[in-house]
Amino acid sequence: MRLTTKGRFAVTAMIDLAMNAQTGAVKLSAISERQSISLSYLEQLFSKLRRAELVESLRGPGGGYILAAPASQINIAQIIAAAEDRLDATQCSSKADCHHGAPCLTHDLWENLNKTINDYLSSVTLQSIIEQKTAAKDQVVHFTHIH
Repeated sequence: MRLTTKGRFAVTAMIDLAMNAQTGAVKLSAISERQSISLSYLEQLFSKLRRAELVESLRGPGGGYILAAPASQINIAQIIAAAEDRLDATQCSSKADCHHGAPCLTHDLWENLNKTINDYLSSVTLQSIIEQKTAAKDQVVHFTHIH
């Protein structure tokens, strides 16, 4: 089970957008440069994110993209789904036909793992990731030398 590049890049780009759209629309070329993701790939991803109503595009001077909802209302599972990516631990794509048309012995185990992962990703918002990043930056490490 792997998260594809499509899903990883969509999440990364959305975090970048959430962090940088607070002062106005963000150009995909800026996200491309900061995150080392090709501009044409970002254009494809943002087309999907726009259709899923997670981002809005603004045209004209100063145009670019903004979040379609507050960062606290957009979760990682939504982004991955919008990018048309799916995490699935089963061999049968959750169809329960992995063993000659019937569920295999471990089907329920992998289905439960899928549910756990989806529940976790649904609980993580863009805002919570930004807050974690901000808190990590603000932490100061003090070193003391004891004799």
